[in-house]
Amino acid sequence: MDRTDQLCRSVDLAVAAVRDAPVERYADPSPCPDFTVGRLVNHLAFGLLLAERSATREPWDETWSVDDDAPFLRGLRAEQWARACARQGERTASAWTDPAVWDGDSHLGGAAMPAAAIGSLMTAEFVLHAWDLAAATGGRLEVPAGLADAVLAGVAGIAPMGRDGGWFGPEVPVPADAPAFERALGLSGRNPSWRAPVSA
Repeated sequence: MDRTDQLCRSVDLAVAAVRDAPVERYADPSPCPDFTVGRLVNHLAFGLLLAERSATREPWDETWSVDDDAPFLRGLRAEQWARACARQGERTASAWTDPAVWDGDSHLGGAAMPAAAIGSLMTAEFVLHAWDLAAATGGRLEVPAGLADAVLAGVAGIAPMGRDGGWFGPEVPVPADAPAFERALGLSGRNPSWRAPVSA
């Protein structure tokens, strides 16, 4: 599994997690303290759009704010979000299939970065948030070994910056011999044992 395959597989997992998140659970909490399930779906939607723009080098629209709904979700009912995310996921994955896209510099939301670093970061982002959605809605996420290794490497590369920027919480201790994806979860500040609260 090369880096293109890894990113495309991460997009597939994210889109599947959005599809499997029931709309009636959108107000529920998620492992990300700042996001309900619905806001997490929106965050993933924005990430899919950002990743496509990074691949195509199309500029970030200065009128966009990640605090708002993703542009392609605006005006849609929540029941339509999953299908819209699936369409955007296809565009995002397709944009990263050209090997040349990984070369040189690009941008992520306006911030200049090496394209390969963006691809690695977004691969980790999509899988981590797919797990967040699955955990929040009682589902399971199966991450292939090669992809899990890539996610761990991606998280390890940005963990200090992620904590400084508030994207990651404090590291959650995980056994050194735990599977790679569990170690990635812990390194990103997630508890691999997190479960959605049970309603009274």
